[in-house]
Amino acid sequence: MKAKHLNLPEDTALFNSILKEIEQKLPLKKSEANQYFIIKGAVYAVLTAFAYIGIYTIENPFLFVLDYIIFGLLTVMLCFNFAHDFSHHTIFKKPFWDNLFFEFIYTLVGAHPAAWKGRHINAHHFAPNVEHFDTDLAITSLIRLIPGSQWKWYHRYQFIYGPIAYTTYSLYWVLIKDFIVFIKKKHAYTGSKFIYGLKFWVLKAFYITYLLILPLIFSHQVMTWVLVGFIAMHLVQSLYTLLTFFITHHIDGSLYPKADESGNINTSWVMNQIKSSNNFHPFSQLANSIFGGVNSHIAHHLFPHISHYHYPKVNTILFRHLRQHGIEPSVTSFGGGVYSHLNLLKKMGVKGT
Repeated sequence: MKAKHLNLPEDTALFNSILKEIEQKLPLKKSEANQYFIIKGAVYAVLTAFAYIGIYTIENPFLFVLDYIIFGLLTVMLCFNFAHDFSHHTIFKKPFWDNLFFEFIYTLVGAHPAAWKGRHINAHHFAPNVEHFDTDLAITSLIRLIPGSQWKWYHRYQFIYGPIAYTTYSLYWVLIKDFIVFIKKKHAYTGSKFIYGLKFWVLKAFYITYLLILPLIFSHQVMTWVLVGFIAMHLVQSLYTLLTFFITHHIDGSLYPKADESGNINTSWVMNQIKSSNNFHPFSQLANSIFGGVNSHIAHHLFPHISHYHYPKVNTILFRHLRQHGIEPSVTSFGGGVYSHLNLLKKMGVKGT
């Protein structure tokens, strides 16, 4: 079943007016953005390389585990700051290079790049927060986010156990979810099935080898500490990843559009993107650099073809247009977003909501 949004001319006109002013008033020069990405990429590459080398050179077991955690956080930051843009082909002129670097970074975190990209572009970006169409909503039945969805008795405690459950997500994604998606062929792919399958197994084998087997063989630590480091890394990067993701779409007041049995969504595509997305520190250059534009989520969902380098300036135009049309964009701080997300968990833990 294919989803379809309402066609509302006034919403389309609003989108076109915002895009027109952005193109007219902002110098969206790729040369400036590329210089930013080159410098930023070099810094992240050096930091990530040093953290990985530390896995083989650090002798103190506690510092070893800390280094594992730092390496894991750096790879997640690579995803936010580079892979996300690569997946939308906003950096290189040729999509081949965007896709190459995107797949490399996602391999570093152990995720199957092709499957994630397919879900992200074709499902999440098309219909965010729409049940049965946004695949990001199908993470686990332990967490209830959607008004009117099935309620279980344990949901009343989800605001307590939710953050604890979040720490397991990347291990589940890397070691279980990707395999389920691959075996059930839930991800639509083109090209050779053999090449697709070969790449899946090679990339998974690479991840297990470089981040678990090689440290077991060549680090200064016994197997117990290597396993502790590997698991601790996943616990921390999972919590950071999911909290950052959840506060972009799932806070108290977020819109969850409904689709009927024919797939007709009860809002326009434009309003779906605007009212289901939350921003945190949208005008801050520092936040933009740290979170890779994920903090400017309305701008990203409306204009995914524009790299995050431009988002703080894009937001000045975007927010002005929205407010002129009586639309107040959702904005929190990072901490405020986490607090609001926990409030949403508590609210959705009540039967009948």
